[in-house]
This record gives sequence, C-alpha cells and structure tokens, in this order.
Amino acid sequence: MKLKPNIATSEAGFIFNPATGDSFAANPLAADILARAKTGLDAAAIKADILARYDVAPGQLEKDWDDLLAQLRDFNLLDQ
Repeated sequence: MKLKPNIATSEAGFIFNPATGDSFAANPLAADILARAKTGLDAAAIKADILARYDVAPGQLEKDWDDLLAQLRDFNLLDQ
C-alpha cells in the first residue's frame, strides 16, 4: 500500500487530498495503518505490527485490510 505523496494524514484519522480538496475520516485502526504506510513499511510489516498490537484475528485483519484498500482506491488516494 502506497499513498500518493501529497496525501496528508493525521494521528486523529483525518485524511486530506490537497489535489481535490476532499477530506475523509478513518477509524483508529485505519489511521494507524496509514501512518505506518506513510513511513514506508510494506504490507507484511504493517500487518505483523497490527496483529501484535491489537486484539484482532488474522482473518479479520485481512478483510479489514482489503476493505481499506478498496476505499482508498475508490477515493483515488493510492499511488498506483
């Protein structure tokens, strides 16, 4: 997962696309994932960290991960 370089995120979960002026709100887990993605961690490292830090089953994380990626794609926030 790689966000476009101009996408701004905050610890509180706000996502801002300055190219379009669109803003979005992410839940705490999604905000945590996005923060790690912006540091350059790959998907495997982010998932391992999330599994270690949160009480979430691997299957649920995969579902949530796929849902988050779909939403980010829909809003044109990913760097393809």
